[in-house]
This record gives sequence, C-alpha cells and structure tokens, in this order.
Amino acid sequence: MIAMPGGGPTVDASVLTAIAAACRGRERLRFDYSAHDGTTSRRITEPHRLVGWGRRWYLVAWDVERDDWRTFRADRIDPRTPTGPRFAPRELPGGDVVAYLGERLNVALWHFQATLRFRLSAARVAELITPTGALIEPVDDNACDVTMGADSMHLLAVFAGLIEADFEVVDPPELRDRLARLGTRYLRAAEH
Repeated sequence: MIAMPGGGPTVDASVLTAIAAACRGRERLRFDYSAHDGTTSRRITEPHRLVGWGRRWYLVAWDVERDDWRTFRADRIDPRTPTGPRFAPRELPGGDVVAYLGERLNVALWHFQATLRFRLSAARVAELITPTGALIEPVDDNACDVTMGADSMHLLAVFAGLIEADFEVVDPPELRDRLARLGTRYLRAAEH
C-alpha cells in the first residue's frame, strides 16, 4: 500500500488516551473545543465512544449543557483535568455508533456499505487506510471493525483487500460471495 502524503491532522497521544479513559471509565469529560472558525468553547460531556474515521478521530458524546448528542473532532479537543463524576450511560439514537457517526459524516450516502472486522488494532488500521471515509471502531487491542461505503459491491471487495490483514465480513453477507469470486480470479491470475 502506498501512503498518501499529508492526511489528517495529528492528535497528541495523551489526548486520545484521556478521551478513551473517560469513555471506558464512564466519567464526564470537560474540554475546550476549537470550532472550525477558530472560536473556542468549554464543553462538559458524557463520552460515549472514540472512533477513527479516515485519518481523523472523533468523540461521540452527550453534551450536558446542550442536552443533545454531539460529535467532536479529537484534534480540536483540549481535555481538562480532573475528569468529572461517573455517569450512567445513555442510549445512543439508533443504538449503533457506526450508523450514528456515518449519518453525520455522510457514509450513509454510499449505495453499498460493509462492515469488516480486521485482526489489527484500530490505530494500525487508521495508519493504513488512505482518506476513504471509512469508519474505524476498536473491538479490542488487536481487532477493529471498519465500516466503509462504495458505489458497488465489487469496489467494497477490492477496498477490503487493500488492507494487508486478516478480516471477516460482519455485514452484508453477500459481500462474502463477491470476495470469493474476486479471490478465484486472483488465484487464476497467480497460476499463469
């Protein structure tokens, strides 16, 4: 795979660690947030999930003062310490963070979508994927789910093969047939 020059903004590892710890510990997270226009606001959130999308990291959280769900770019977050009190988790609209974030970041616009479970950490997959709009959700330290969209099932199969790691199809089941046909073609080509 060829790495694309540039890419997304860098995020200090300590920021990602602070966000992930607050998500895991179900502790309110206070932070200063820089908007696109450069204005800064202080936010108090109940963090739900930290998710990689293309070359960016996003926090999906309940914004306590705005009484609504919000999505924040991690590169614009400046966490405040200490974290706040523990909270009881809320139900995310639709219950699926991939669908929720996908709608907000336009994945839902693709005609075909697939979710694949790769046997690599979310951070490693984020390094390998060029800015495609794929949504990366950690499963554990050694696996992650990647949700991507494309104009055809064939392109989804091709994109899946670009990441050099073992994977399985979570959804849709018909992608397995497309992968099998593509694999058969590749094997025939390798024999000649």
